[in-house]
Amino acid sequence: MNTTHGGSLSPFASHPDRSRGRRYTEVPSPGRNAFQRDRDRIVHSTAFRRLVYKTQVFLNHEGDLFRTRMTHSLEVAQIARSIARPLGLHEDLVEAIALAHDVGHTPFGHAGQDALNACMLQVHPDREGFEHNFQSLRVLDFLEVRYPQFEGLNLSFETREGVLKHCSQANARRLEASEPGGVGQRFLARTQPGLEAQLCNLADEIAYNAHDIDDGVRSGLLSLEQLEEAQVFDRYRVKSLRQHPDLVGKRLLFESIRRMLSAQIHDVIASTRALIEQAAPETADEARQHPPLVCFSPTMAVQSAQLKHFLSRNLYRHPKVQDTTDRARDVVAGLFERYLTRPADLPESAPVLPPLDDKPTQRARAVADYIAGMTDRFALREHERLTGQRLFD
Repeated sequence: MNTTHGGSLSPFASHPDRSRGRRYTEVPSPGRNAFQRDRDRIVHSTAFRRLVYKTQVFLNHEGDLFRTRMTHSLEVAQIARSIARPLGLHEDLVEAIALAHDVGHTPFGHAGQDALNACMLQVHPDREGFEHNFQSLRVLDFLEVRYPQFEGLNLSFETREGVLKHCSQANARRLEASEPGGVGQRFLARTQPGLEAQLCNLADEIAYNAHDIDDGVRSGLLSLEQLEEAQVFDRYRVKSLRQHPDLVGKRLLFESIRRMLSAQIHDVIASTRALIEQAAPETADEARQHPPLVCFSPTMAVQSAQLKHFLSRNLYRHPKVQDTTDRARDVVAGLFERYLTRPADLPESAPVLPPLDDKPTQRARAVADYIAGMTDRFALREHERLTGQRLFD
């Protein structure tokens, strides 16, 4: 019987002994399945370690207790494993995907990504732009330098498929051209990824909604009174107070979030079980041919969307957050322009850039790779070194 750490593996789960394999053939690891090996390589990678100094919503200099990309990835992994076990999905695979899904994210969160995308669109005649999911795959396939026999980490197809949860048609065609039938093919055929990948996508949403509430209140930009507008949170705040009438402050916040998370996890398990029973896939590949099977119930899906809208309106677009992200965009855009036009200003540790006249798009991609790999604080130091400006105290 195939097993995960928690019990028997369902027939529609991804089985490591049926994996579609790696880009470069390797001798199997003794004592570890393919997905355990992927997870271990991710944990030991440079890109994963950098996540501890990459931001979520609040920049790294704003406080030690706010979430970073690393703590977010750990929370996604915990939620994903909690759902995978009762469904009989492969826990090692969901952990590998969860830990790797943000390794291509830029410094300064989505502000950095938006700035780098705008810079790339100005340079690339084919409008290639910058996508953080595509960049995560690029990091795992090419930019990590650890092994003598291949570039990247040479992860299994299933882990790479899960990391690439979004992809433009243009980038999917590029992937398909270089790897026929590979991780880009499903975006062209409009099929789904494996169930473990679907699960990590939803666990990502569950995690960031919950921790952005926590960080928003901790920062003083959100209040418990404001959160009464968010139905899915307020329901569990009311339930917490019914059972513990004296709860206030952080304890009330934490208990409400805990109950909300538990309810969402159990909702996903129940809803997914019902859809799987109805679809009755017998293999992981059969599950890919159906519409998404890992999901919230209709009621919870509406409430989760309402919570995201609340956070967008009250936290992500808060004037203080907007001011910070505007300055962060200036840092990324300034670094991109300086490195692209004056490569001598790059630190000695940076890669050598292709000639600008001969290969302008290749140079732009190399600059984007370098900036995307920066931590928040390194990007700030570099910008100050090159411009003499300190945009953050």
